[in-house]
Formats: sequence, structure tokens, C-alpha cells
Amino acid sequence: MPLSDWSDNVILGEMADEPALREDLDAIFARIEKADRSFHIVLDMRAVTYLNSSNIAQLLQLRKGVIANDGSLHLCGVRDSVWSVLLMTGLDRLFKFTDDVPTALAAAQLGL
Repeated sequence: MPLSDWSDNVILGEMADEPALREDLDAIFARIEKADRSFHIVLDMRAVTYLNSSNIAQLLQLRKGVIANDGSLHLCGVRDSVWSVLLMTGLDRLFKFTDDVPTALAAAQLGL
């Protein structure tokens, strides 16, 4: 997984399908859990074609950890197959979505 520090408090992650998705989300969560500051996380989901229940649980855990430290979590480039899972589970109301990475990075920088 390409995980990069886009700025001091913005982390950009390029997500992929399983099994890499599980490992990538765990790595991001471990990183923010150890930090004593807030982060804004941008997850580029263009390569993710499906979500399983474990992935959903990880996203919720990551969201909870980020929000607890006054950060934000942005999902961008979500495919229709993933979007339908998020809609069916009602999670479309919990996450912040943008169409592309530049828009998500701008929203993260502005704290939106």
C-alpha cells in the first residue's frame, strides 16, 4: 500500500482489494493510535472493488479513532460496487466522500 504523508497532519492511503485492504487499514489505525496529534486521513478507494464485514468494521474503527483526536476521514473514488454496500448498511451517512483525491486533500486541509 502506498501510504504517504501528504502534509504534517494529512495521510494519503491508496487502498487495494483484500488481503491488502485489511493490512493497510490496520497499518493506518496503528499509526494514528500511537500519535498524540490529530490526523486527517484520505483513502483513495479507486482500486477497491468490494468490502466485507471485516473491512467495514475496520473503517468504523478508523473513523472512531480519527474523530476522537479531532481529525477527519475522507473516502474518495468509491466504486459503485462499494458504494452500494455503504448505502445498504447506512454508512453513507457516516463517512465523508469526494469524487477524487485532489478534492479530498483540499477538504482535509481545510478541516471539512
